[in-house]
Amino acid sequence: MVEIMHHNILELFELRRHALAGGGDKRTAQQHQRGKLTARERIHLLLDEGSFEEIDILKVGRGEGASDSYPGDGVITGHGTISGREVFVFSQDFTVIGGSLGEGHSQKICKIMDLAQQVGSPVIGLNDSGGARIQEGVDALAAYGEIFHRNVAASGVVPQISCIMGPCAGGAVYSPSITDFVFMVQGTSHMFVTGPNVVKTVIHKEISAEELGGAAVHAEKSGVAQFVYPNDILCLRAVRQLIAYLPSNNRQKAPLLDLNDPPDRTDPTLDYLVPPSPNQSYDMNVLIYSILDGAEFLEVQPHFAGNIICGFGRLGGQTIGLVANQPAVLAGALDNNASFKAARFVRFCDAFNIPLVCLVDVPGFMPGPEQEHGGIIRHGAKLLYAFSEATVPRITVIVRKAYGGAYVVMNSKHIHCDINYAWPTAEIAVMGARGATEVVHRRDIEKATDPEAMLGEKMEEYRKHYMNPFLAAKRGYIDDVIFPRDTRHRLIRTLQFLESKKAARPERKHGNIPL
Repeated sequence: MVEIMHHNILELFELRRHALAGGGDKRTAQQHQRGKLTARERIHLLLDEGSFEEIDILKVGRGEGASDSYPGDGVITGHGTISGREVFVFSQDFTVIGGSLGEGHSQKICKIMDLAQQVGSPVIGLNDSGGARIQEGVDALAAYGEIFHRNVAASGVVPQISCIMGPCAGGAVYSPSITDFVFMVQGTSHMFVTGPNVVKTVIHKEISAEELGGAAVHAEKSGVAQFVYPNDILCLRAVRQLIAYLPSNNRQKAPLLDLNDPPDRTDPTLDYLVPPSPNQSYDMNVLIYSILDGAEFLEVQPHFAGNIICGFGRLGGQTIGLVANQPAVLAGALDNNASFKAARFVRFCDAFNIPLVCLVDVPGFMPGPEQEHGGIIRHGAKLLYAFSEATVPRITVIVRKAYGGAYVVMNSKHIHCDINYAWPTAEIAVMGARGATEVVHRRDIEKATDPEAMLGEKMEEYRKHYMNPFLAAKRGYIDDVIFPRDTRHRLIRTLQFLESKKAARPERKHGNIPL
Protein backbone atom coordinates (compact mmCIF):
# COMPACT_ATOMS: atom_id res chain seq x y z
CA MET A 1 0.00 0.00 0.00
CA VAL A 2 2.82 2.37 0.89
CA GLU A 3 4.58 1.52 -2.37
CA ILE A 4 1.43 2.18 -4.39
CA MET A 5 0.95 5.53 -2.63
CA HIS A 6 4.58 6.45 -3.26
CA HIS A 7 4.26 5.45 -6.92
CA ASN A 8 1.08 7.52 -7.35
CA ILE A 9 2.72 10.55 -5.78
CA LEU A 10 5.67 10.25 -8.15
CA GLU A 11 3.30 9.82 -11.08
CA LEU A 12 1.35 12.93 -10.02
CA PHE A 13 4.58 14.93 -9.89
CA GLU A 14 5.47 13.75 -13.38
CA LEU A 15 2.03 14.43 -14.85
CA ARG A 16 1.91 17.93 -13.38
CA ARG A 17 5.44 18.65 -14.58
CA HIS A 18 4.44 17.55 -18.07
CA ALA A 19 1.27 19.68 -18.01
CA LEU A 20 3.11 22.77 -16.77
CA ALA A 21 5.66 22.40 -19.58
CA GLY A 22 2.97 22.90 -22.22
CA GLY A 23 4.27 22.19 -25.71
CA GLY A 24 7.89 22.22 -24.56
CA ASP A 25 10.78 24.64 -24.73
CA LYS A 26 10.94 24.75 -28.54
CA ARG A 27 7.32 25.73 -29.03
CA THR A 28 7.48 28.16 -26.11
CA ALA A 29 10.43 29.86 -27.81
CA GLN A 30 8.45 30.05 -31.06
CA GLN A 31 5.56 31.67 -29.19
CA HIS A 32 7.91 34.30 -27.78
CA GLN A 33 9.47 34.90 -31.23
CA ARG A 34 5.99 35.80 -32.52
CA GLY A 35 5.78 38.48 -29.83
CA LYS A 36 3.27 36.49 -27.76
CA LEU A 37 3.29 35.28 -24.18
CA THR A 38 2.45 31.70 -23.31
CA ALA A 39 -0.93 30.73 -21.90
CA ARG A 40 0.43 30.41 -18.35
CA GLU A 41 2.41 33.65 -18.54
CA ARG A 42 -0.79 35.45 -19.49
CA ILE A 43 -2.71 34.03 -16.56
CA HIS A 44 0.01 35.02 -14.11
CA LEU A 45 0.00 38.59 -15.46
CA LEU A 46 -3.78 38.82 -15.40
CA LEU A 47 -4.44 37.52 -11.90
CA ASP A 48 -3.22 38.56 -8.48
CA GLU A 49 0.09 36.92 -7.66
CA GLY A 50 -0.31 33.39 -6.32
CA SER A 51 -4.12 33.40 -6.59
CA PHE A 52 -4.59 31.04 -9.56
CA GLU A 53 -6.17 27.68 -8.78
CA GLU A 54 -6.13 25.38 -11.81
CA ILE A 55 -8.96 23.01 -12.67
CA ASP A 56 -8.63 19.92 -14.92
CA ILE A 57 -4.86 20.16 -15.26
CA LEU A 58 -4.68 16.43 -16.02
CA LYS A 59 -7.61 16.22 -18.42
CA VAL A 60 -6.89 14.85 -21.92
CA GLY A 61 -8.98 14.57 -25.06
CA ARG A 62 -10.56 11.29 -26.07
CA GLY A 63 -11.59 12.02 -29.64
CA GLU A 64 -10.04 10.51 -32.74
CA GLY A 65 -6.39 11.44 -32.92
CA ALA A 66 -6.25 12.49 -29.28
CA SER A 67 -3.05 11.80 -27.39
CA ASP A 68 -2.31 11.29 -23.73
CA SER A 69 0.98 13.08 -24.35
CA TYR A 70 -0.78 16.45 -23.93
CA PRO A 71 -2.26 16.78 -20.43
CA GLY A 72 -4.64 19.73 -20.32
CA ASP A 73 -5.74 19.27 -23.96
CA GLY A 74 -4.52 22.69 -25.11
CA VAL A 75 -6.30 24.95 -22.65
CA ILE A 76 -5.59 26.06 -19.09
CA THR A 77 -8.67 26.66 -16.93
CA GLY A 78 -9.28 27.75 -13.36
CA HIS A 79 -10.04 30.67 -11.10
CA GLY A 80 -8.16 33.39 -9.25
CA THR A 81 -8.54 36.95 -8.13
CA ILE A 82 -8.16 40.42 -9.64
CA SER A 83 -7.70 43.02 -6.90
CA GLY A 84 -9.05 40.46 -4.47
CA ARG A 85 -12.22 39.69 -6.44
CA GLU A 86 -12.86 36.19 -7.80
CA VAL A 87 -12.82 35.61 -11.57
CA PHE A 88 -12.80 32.51 -13.76
CA VAL A 89 -10.38 32.25 -16.65
CA PHE A 90 -9.47 29.98 -19.54
CA SER A 91 -6.31 30.44 -21.59
CA GLN A 92 -5.82 28.56 -24.84
CA ASP A 93 -2.29 27.19 -25.22
CA PHE A 94 -1.06 27.56 -28.79
CA THR A 95 2.03 25.50 -27.96
CA VAL A 96 -0.15 22.42 -27.36
CA ILE A 97 -1.82 21.07 -30.52
CA GLY A 98 -2.03 24.67 -31.76
CA GLY A 99 -4.57 25.45 -29.05
CA SER A 100 -7.10 23.64 -31.24
CA LEU A 101 -10.54 23.02 -29.79
CA GLY A 102 -11.82 19.50 -29.34
CA GLU A 103 -14.25 17.76 -27.04
CA GLY A 104 -12.03 17.67 -23.94
CA HIS A 105 -10.84 21.25 -24.53
CA SER A 106 -14.46 22.43 -24.72
CA GLN A 107 -15.51 20.49 -21.64
CA LYS A 108 -12.88 22.29 -19.59
CA ILE A 109 -14.09 25.70 -20.77
CA CYS A 110 -17.75 24.77 -20.24
CA LYS A 111 -17.01 23.61 -16.70
CA ILE A 112 -15.61 26.95 -15.59
CA MET A 113 -18.37 28.85 -17.39
CA ASP A 114 -20.94 26.82 -15.45
CA LEU A 115 -19.10 27.45 -12.19
CA ALA A 116 -18.87 31.19 -12.93
CA GLN A 117 -22.64 31.43 -13.33
CA GLN A 118 -23.28 29.40 -10.19
CA VAL A 119 -21.05 31.51 -7.96
CA GLY A 120 -21.60 34.81 -9.78
CA SER A 121 -18.12 35.74 -11.02
CA PRO A 122 -16.84 37.17 -14.33
CA VAL A 123 -15.43 34.91 -17.05
CA ILE A 124 -12.30 35.95 -18.94
CA GLY A 125 -11.25 34.02 -22.04
CA LEU A 126 -7.73 34.32 -23.48
CA ASN A 127 -8.10 33.08 -27.06
CA ASP A 128 -5.12 31.81 -29.04
CA SER A 129 -6.19 28.86 -31.14
CA GLY A 130 -5.72 27.28 -34.54
CA GLY A 131 -9.45 26.53 -34.63
CA ALA A 132 -11.46 23.34 -34.50
CA ARG A 133 -9.50 20.11 -34.09
CA ILE A 134 -10.10 18.57 -37.51
CA GLN A 135 -9.28 15.04 -36.33
CA GLU A 136 -12.34 15.07 -34.06
CA GLY A 137 -14.74 15.98 -36.86
CA VAL A 138 -18.30 16.77 -35.81
CA ASP A 139 -17.36 16.40 -32.13
CA ALA A 140 -15.29 19.57 -32.46
CA LEU A 141 -18.26 21.42 -33.96
CA ALA A 142 -20.49 20.17 -31.18
CA ALA A 143 -17.89 21.39 -28.70
CA TYR A 144 -18.15 24.92 -30.10
CA GLY A 145 -21.92 24.80 -29.83
CA GLU A 146 -21.73 23.95 -26.14
CA ILE A 147 -19.58 27.02 -25.51
CA PHE A 148 -21.84 29.31 -27.56
CA HIS A 149 -24.88 28.12 -25.64
CA ARG A 150 -23.21 28.97 -22.34
CA ASN A 151 -22.13 32.40 -23.65
CA VAL A 152 -25.77 33.19 -24.30
CA ALA A 153 -26.91 31.78 -20.95
CA ALA A 154 -24.32 33.86 -19.08
CA SER A 155 -25.08 37.07 -21.02
CA GLY A 156 -26.39 39.69 -18.61
CA VAL A 157 -25.71 37.37 -15.64
CA VAL A 158 -21.93 37.66 -15.24
CA PRO A 159 -19.54 39.91 -17.21
CA GLN A 160 -17.83 38.05 -20.05
CA ILE A 161 -14.54 39.33 -21.47
CA SER A 162 -12.62 37.95 -24.44
CA CYS A 163 -8.98 38.65 -25.18
CA ILE A 164 -7.95 37.72 -28.73
CA MET A 165 -4.23 37.10 -28.33
CA GLY A 166 -3.54 35.09 -31.47
CA PRO A 167 -5.62 33.57 -34.27
CA CYS A 168 -9.38 33.19 -33.82
CA ALA A 169 -11.07 31.98 -37.00
CA GLY A 170 -14.13 30.21 -38.32
CA GLY A 171 -16.80 29.24 -35.82
CA ALA A 172 -14.49 30.23 -32.96
CA VAL A 173 -15.19 33.94 -33.55
CA TYR A 174 -18.81 33.67 -32.46
CA SER A 175 -18.01 33.04 -28.81
CA PRO A 176 -16.04 36.31 -28.37
CA SER A 177 -18.64 38.23 -30.37
CA ILE A 178 -21.36 37.19 -27.88
CA THR A 179 -19.28 38.28 -24.89
CA ASP A 180 -19.49 41.80 -23.47
CA PHE A 181 -16.03 43.12 -24.35
CA VAL A 182 -13.42 42.05 -26.88
CA PHE A 183 -9.75 42.98 -26.46
CA MET A 184 -7.26 42.58 -29.32
CA VAL A 185 -3.48 42.88 -29.65
CA GLN A 186 -1.91 44.75 -32.53
CA GLY A 187 0.03 42.60 -34.97
CA THR A 188 -0.58 39.23 -33.33
CA SER A 189 -4.36 38.78 -33.06
CA HIS A 190 -6.73 38.08 -35.94
CA MET A 191 -10.45 37.36 -36.20
CA PHE A 192 -12.33 36.26 -39.31
CA VAL A 193 -15.02 33.77 -40.28
CA THR A 194 -13.17 32.78 -43.46
CA GLY A 195 -9.41 33.21 -43.74
CA PRO A 196 -7.24 34.71 -46.50
CA ASN A 197 -6.87 31.36 -48.31
CA VAL A 198 -10.64 30.88 -48.54
CA VAL A 199 -11.08 34.47 -49.71
CA LYS A 200 -8.49 33.88 -52.44
CA THR A 201 -10.18 30.65 -53.54
CA VAL A 202 -13.75 31.95 -53.57
CA ILE A 203 -13.51 35.56 -54.72
CA HIS A 204 -9.93 35.49 -56.15
CA LYS A 205 -8.67 38.32 -53.99
CA GLU A 206 -5.27 38.42 -52.33
CA ILE A 207 -5.47 39.76 -48.78
CA SER A 208 -3.34 39.33 -45.67
CA ALA A 209 -4.64 38.14 -42.30
CA GLU A 210 -3.95 41.60 -40.86
CA GLU A 211 -5.90 43.36 -43.62
CA LEU A 212 -8.78 40.91 -43.35
CA GLY A 213 -9.24 40.65 -39.61
CA GLY A 214 -6.46 42.41 -37.70
CA ALA A 215 -6.90 44.53 -34.60
CA ALA A 216 -7.13 47.81 -36.52
CA VAL A 217 -9.86 46.43 -38.79
CA HIS A 218 -12.09 45.36 -35.91
CA ALA A 219 -11.37 48.43 -33.78
CA GLU A 220 -11.99 51.00 -36.53
CA LYS A 221 -14.23 49.42 -39.19
CA SER A 222 -16.29 46.45 -38.00
CA GLY A 223 -16.70 47.52 -34.38
CA VAL A 224 -16.13 43.95 -33.15
CA ALA A 225 -13.27 44.93 -30.81
CA GLN A 226 -13.83 47.38 -27.96
CA PHE A 227 -10.17 47.67 -26.92
CA VAL A 228 -6.85 47.36 -28.76
CA TYR A 229 -3.38 47.36 -27.22
CA PRO A 230 0.15 47.04 -28.63
CA ASN A 231 1.15 43.89 -26.71
CA ASP A 232 -0.07 41.14 -24.39
CA ILE A 233 1.16 42.87 -21.23
CA LEU A 234 -0.73 46.14 -21.77
CA CYS A 235 -3.80 44.22 -22.89
CA LEU A 236 -3.97 42.16 -19.70
CA ARG A 237 -3.37 45.22 -17.52
CA ALA A 238 -6.33 46.89 -19.24
CA VAL A 239 -8.54 43.89 -18.46
CA ARG A 240 -7.69 44.31 -14.78
CA GLN A 241 -8.61 48.00 -15.08
CA LEU A 242 -11.97 47.17 -16.67
CA ILE A 243 -12.83 44.58 -14.01
CA ALA A 244 -12.35 47.26 -11.33
CA TYR A 245 -15.32 49.20 -12.76
CA LEU A 246 -17.69 46.22 -12.99
CA PRO A 247 -19.81 44.26 -10.52
CA SER A 248 -19.18 40.53 -10.33
CA ASN A 249 -22.70 39.68 -11.45
CA ASN A 250 -26.14 41.13 -12.18
CA ARG A 251 -27.25 40.89 -8.54
CA GLN A 252 -24.50 43.16 -7.25
CA LYS A 253 -23.51 46.76 -7.71
CA ALA A 254 -20.08 47.83 -8.88
CA PRO A 255 -17.54 48.28 -6.08
CA LEU A 256 -17.10 51.76 -4.63
CA LEU A 257 -13.67 53.33 -4.89
CA ASP A 258 -12.87 56.59 -3.13
CA LEU A 259 -10.33 58.61 -5.14
CA ASN A 260 -10.36 61.47 -2.61
CA ASP A 261 -11.94 63.84 -5.12
CA PRO A 262 -14.31 66.24 -3.28
CA PRO A 263 -17.94 65.76 -4.42
CA ASP A 264 -18.56 69.52 -4.25
CA ARG A 265 -15.56 70.39 -6.43
CA THR A 266 -16.43 72.98 -9.07
CA ASP A 267 -14.71 73.89 -12.32
CA PRO A 268 -15.26 77.55 -13.39
CA THR A 269 -13.62 76.89 -16.77
CA LEU A 270 -16.68 74.86 -17.79
CA ASP A 271 -18.68 78.11 -17.89
CA TYR A 272 -16.66 78.97 -21.02
CA LEU A 273 -16.45 75.52 -22.65
CA VAL A 274 -19.23 75.99 -25.20
CA PRO A 275 -18.16 78.40 -27.99
CA PRO A 276 -20.37 81.42 -28.75
CA SER A 277 -20.93 80.27 -32.34
CA PRO A 278 -23.28 77.27 -32.70
CA ASN A 279 -21.22 76.13 -35.69
CA GLN A 280 -17.97 75.96 -33.72
CA SER A 281 -16.88 72.63 -32.31
CA TYR A 282 -15.21 71.77 -29.00
CA ASP A 283 -13.93 68.60 -27.35
CA MET A 284 -16.47 66.90 -25.09
CA ASN A 285 -13.58 65.10 -23.36
CA VAL A 286 -12.82 68.37 -21.54
CA LEU A 287 -16.16 68.13 -19.76
CA ILE A 288 -15.87 64.38 -19.16
CA TYR A 289 -12.45 64.52 -17.51
CA SER A 290 -13.45 67.59 -15.50
CA ILE A 291 -16.45 66.01 -13.80
CA LEU A 292 -15.23 62.45 -13.18
CA ASP A 293 -13.42 61.38 -10.00
CA GLY A 294 -9.67 61.78 -10.36
CA ALA A 295 -10.08 62.59 -14.07
CA GLU A 296 -10.12 58.82 -14.68
CA PHE A 297 -12.10 57.54 -17.67
CA LEU A 298 -11.97 54.19 -19.48
CA GLU A 299 -13.33 54.79 -22.96
CA VAL A 300 -14.95 51.87 -24.77
CA GLN A 301 -14.38 51.61 -28.54
CA PRO A 302 -12.39 54.86 -28.77
CA HIS A 303 -11.42 54.18 -32.41
CA PHE A 304 -14.94 53.39 -33.68
CA ALA A 305 -17.76 55.89 -34.27
CA GLY A 306 -15.85 58.79 -32.71
CA ASN A 307 -18.93 61.02 -32.92
CA ILE A 308 -20.19 59.37 -29.74
CA ILE A 309 -18.16 58.65 -26.60
CA CYS A 310 -18.93 55.68 -24.34
CA GLY A 311 -17.01 54.56 -21.28
CA PHE A 312 -16.71 54.01 -17.56
CA GLY A 313 -15.81 56.50 -14.88
CA ARG A 314 -16.69 57.27 -11.26
CA LEU A 315 -18.74 59.96 -9.59
CA GLY A 316 -18.51 60.10 -5.80
CA GLY A 317 -16.76 56.73 -5.88
CA GLN A 318 -19.60 55.07 -7.78
CA THR A 319 -19.10 53.51 -11.24
CA ILE A 320 -21.14 55.16 -13.96
CA GLY A 321 -21.57 54.44 -17.65
CA LEU A 322 -21.12 57.63 -19.63
CA VAL A 323 -22.57 58.31 -23.09
CA ALA A 324 -21.72 61.64 -24.73
CA ASN A 325 -21.97 63.20 -28.16
CA GLN A 326 -18.63 64.42 -29.51
CA PRO A 327 -19.04 67.76 -31.36
CA ALA A 328 -15.46 67.52 -32.60
CA VAL A 329 -16.40 64.55 -34.84
CA LEU A 330 -19.20 64.89 -37.42
CA ALA A 331 -20.57 67.70 -35.22
CA GLY A 332 -21.76 65.01 -32.80
CA ALA A 333 -24.52 63.80 -35.16
CA LEU A 334 -25.82 60.25 -34.70
CA ASP A 335 -25.09 57.82 -37.52
CA ASN A 336 -25.45 54.06 -37.92
CA ASN A 337 -22.22 53.13 -36.16
CA ALA A 338 -22.69 55.60 -33.29
CA SER A 339 -26.24 54.38 -32.69
CA PHE A 340 -25.46 50.69 -32.27
CA LYS A 341 -22.19 51.39 -30.43
CA ALA A 342 -24.05 53.38 -27.79
CA ALA A 343 -27.04 51.02 -27.71
CA ARG A 344 -24.90 48.00 -26.87
CA PHE A 345 -23.06 49.94 -24.17
CA VAL A 346 -26.32 51.18 -22.62
CA ARG A 347 -27.72 47.65 -22.51
CA PHE A 348 -24.58 46.34 -20.81
CA CYS A 349 -24.78 49.02 -18.13
CA ASP A 350 -28.46 48.32 -17.54
CA ALA A 351 -27.82 44.57 -17.25
CA PHE A 352 -25.18 45.12 -14.55
CA ASN A 353 -26.75 47.87 -12.44
CA ILE A 354 -24.44 50.65 -13.64
CA PRO A 355 -26.11 54.12 -13.64
CA LEU A 356 -26.10 56.00 -16.92
CA VAL A 357 -25.04 59.63 -17.40
CA CYS A 358 -25.68 61.19 -20.80
CA LEU A 359 -24.01 64.41 -22.02
CA VAL A 360 -25.92 65.76 -25.00
CA ASP A 361 -24.82 67.95 -27.88
CA VAL A 362 -26.53 66.44 -30.91
CA PRO A 363 -27.64 68.33 -34.03
CA GLY A 364 -29.64 65.34 -35.29
CA PHE A 365 -29.20 62.14 -37.24
CA MET A 366 -26.65 62.11 -40.04
CA PRO A 367 -28.44 62.79 -43.36
CA GLY A 368 -27.75 61.18 -46.71
CA PRO A 369 -28.54 58.11 -48.82
CA GLU A 370 -25.58 56.16 -47.37
CA GLN A 371 -27.03 56.40 -43.87
CA GLU A 372 -30.62 55.78 -44.96
CA HIS A 373 -29.70 52.77 -47.07
CA GLY A 374 -27.47 51.49 -44.29
CA GLY A 375 -30.46 51.38 -41.93
CA ILE A 376 -30.30 54.57 -39.86
CA ILE A 377 -33.97 54.05 -38.96
CA ARG A 378 -33.24 50.59 -37.56
CA HIS A 379 -29.95 51.51 -35.90
CA GLY A 380 -31.32 54.72 -34.40
CA ALA A 381 -34.22 52.71 -33.01
CA LYS A 382 -31.72 50.46 -31.21
CA LEU A 383 -30.46 53.38 -29.15
CA LEU A 384 -34.00 54.59 -28.48
CA TYR A 385 -34.96 51.07 -27.38
CA ALA A 386 -31.89 50.66 -25.17
CA PHE A 387 -32.45 53.89 -23.23
CA SER A 388 -36.20 53.31 -22.92
CA GLU A 389 -35.66 49.77 -21.66
CA ALA A 390 -33.02 50.72 -19.06
CA THR A 391 -34.20 50.71 -15.45
CA VAL A 392 -30.93 51.84 -13.84
CA PRO A 393 -30.66 55.48 -12.68
CA ARG A 394 -30.53 57.66 -15.80
CA ILE A 395 -29.35 61.30 -15.82
CA THR A 396 -28.99 63.63 -18.81
CA VAL A 397 -27.19 66.95 -19.12
CA ILE A 398 -27.96 68.93 -22.28
CA VAL A 399 -24.80 70.91 -22.96
CA ARG A 400 -25.67 72.60 -26.24
CA LYS A 401 -27.65 71.29 -29.22
CA ALA A 402 -30.55 68.89 -28.76
CA TYR A 403 -32.47 68.89 -32.01
CA GLY A 404 -35.36 66.85 -33.34
CA GLY A 405 -35.64 63.10 -32.97
CA ALA A 406 -32.04 62.85 -31.83
CA TYR A 407 -32.94 64.95 -28.77
CA VAL A 408 -35.65 62.44 -27.86
CA VAL A 409 -33.41 59.41 -28.49
CA MET A 410 -30.54 60.74 -26.35
CA ASN A 411 -32.09 59.78 -23.00
CA SER A 412 -34.66 62.57 -22.87
CA LYS A 413 -37.39 63.07 -20.28
CA HIS A 414 -39.90 61.84 -22.84
CA ILE A 415 -38.46 58.32 -22.76
CA HIS A 416 -38.53 58.45 -18.96
CA CYS A 417 -35.03 59.54 -18.04
CA ASP A 418 -35.03 60.17 -14.28
CA ILE A 419 -33.45 63.63 -14.15
CA ASN A 420 -32.68 65.98 -17.02
CA TYR A 421 -30.44 69.00 -16.52
CA ALA A 422 -29.49 71.65 -19.05
CA TRP A 423 -26.76 74.23 -19.23
CA PRO A 424 -27.76 77.83 -20.04
CA THR A 425 -26.14 77.22 -23.45
CA ALA A 426 -28.61 74.43 -24.28
CA GLU A 427 -30.58 74.70 -27.54
CA ILE A 428 -33.65 72.43 -27.47
CA ALA A 429 -35.65 72.64 -30.67
CA VAL A 430 -37.11 70.74 -33.60
CA MET A 431 -34.21 71.84 -35.78
CA GLY A 432 -31.46 74.45 -36.04
CA ALA A 433 -32.25 78.14 -36.34
CA ARG A 434 -31.53 78.46 -40.07
CA GLY A 435 -33.56 75.44 -41.12
CA ALA A 436 -36.49 76.39 -38.90
CA THR A 437 -36.49 80.01 -40.07
CA GLU A 438 -36.38 79.01 -43.74
CA VAL A 439 -39.45 76.81 -43.23
CA VAL A 440 -41.53 79.06 -40.97
CA HIS A 441 -40.74 82.40 -42.64
CA ARG A 442 -40.14 81.25 -46.22
CA ARG A 443 -42.69 83.59 -47.79
CA ASP A 444 -41.58 86.65 -45.80
CA ILE A 445 -37.98 86.02 -46.75
CA GLU A 446 -38.82 85.59 -50.45
CA LYS A 447 -40.77 88.89 -50.49
CA ALA A 448 -38.12 90.88 -48.60
CA THR A 449 -35.98 93.41 -50.45
CA ASP A 450 -32.92 92.01 -48.64
CA PRO A 451 -33.60 88.25 -48.11
CA GLU A 452 -30.33 87.60 -46.26
CA ALA A 453 -30.96 90.42 -43.77
CA MET A 454 -34.51 89.19 -43.23
CA LEU A 455 -33.22 85.65 -42.74
CA GLY A 456 -30.68 86.81 -40.15
CA GLU A 457 -33.30 88.85 -38.31
CA LYS A 458 -35.77 85.97 -38.15
CA MET A 459 -33.04 83.52 -37.12
CA GLU A 460 -32.06 85.73 -34.21
CA GLU A 461 -35.70 86.04 -33.20
CA TYR A 462 -36.08 82.24 -33.34
CA ARG A 463 -32.97 81.70 -31.22
CA LYS A 464 -34.13 84.19 -28.62
CA HIS A 465 -37.63 82.80 -28.19
CA TYR A 466 -37.24 79.07 -28.89
CA MET A 467 -33.61 77.92 -28.78
CA ASN A 468 -32.96 78.08 -25.07
CA PRO A 469 -33.56 75.68 -22.18
CA PHE A 470 -36.05 77.87 -20.34
CA LEU A 471 -39.07 77.01 -22.45
CA ALA A 472 -38.45 73.28 -21.90
CA ALA A 473 -37.91 73.96 -18.18
CA LYS A 474 -41.27 75.73 -18.01
CA ARG A 475 -42.89 72.64 -19.52
CA GLY A 476 -41.15 70.38 -16.98
CA TYR A 477 -39.08 68.61 -19.64
CA ILE A 478 -35.94 69.96 -18.00
CA ASP A 479 -35.71 69.49 -14.23
CA ASP A 480 -33.26 72.34 -13.75
CA VAL A 481 -31.00 74.68 -15.66
CA ILE A 482 -27.66 74.48 -13.90
CA PHE A 483 -24.42 76.42 -13.94
CA PRO A 484 -21.80 74.45 -15.91
CA ARG A 485 -19.26 74.73 -13.09
CA ASP A 486 -21.64 72.85 -10.76
CA THR A 487 -22.21 69.86 -13.06
CA ARG A 488 -20.11 67.38 -11.07
CA HIS A 489 -21.74 68.23 -7.74
CA ARG A 490 -25.28 68.05 -9.16
CA LEU A 491 -24.62 64.68 -10.79
CA ILE A 492 -23.20 63.15 -7.61
CA ARG A 493 -26.11 64.37 -5.47
CA THR A 494 -28.60 63.08 -8.03
CA LEU A 495 -26.92 59.66 -8.12
CA GLN A 496 -27.10 59.52 -4.34
CA PHE A 497 -30.84 60.01 -4.18
CA LEU A 498 -31.44 57.67 -7.16
CA GLU A 499 -29.42 54.89 -5.54
CA SER A 500 -32.52 53.14 -4.18
CA LYS A 501 -34.52 53.52 -7.41
CA LYS A 502 -36.89 50.64 -8.17
CA ALA A 503 -38.41 50.30 -11.62
CA ALA A 504 -40.85 47.55 -12.52
CA ARG A 505 -40.72 45.91 -15.93
CA PRO A 506 -43.83 44.60 -17.71
CA GLU A 507 -44.31 40.85 -17.47
CA ARG A 508 -42.99 39.32 -20.68
CA LYS A 509 -40.40 36.86 -21.91
CA HIS A 510 -38.35 39.62 -23.57
CA GLY A 511 -38.82 42.53 -25.91
CA ASN A 512 -37.97 42.48 -29.60
CA ILE A 513 -35.19 45.04 -30.09
CA PRO A 514 -34.78 46.03 -33.78
CA LEU A 515 -31.56 44.11 -34.35
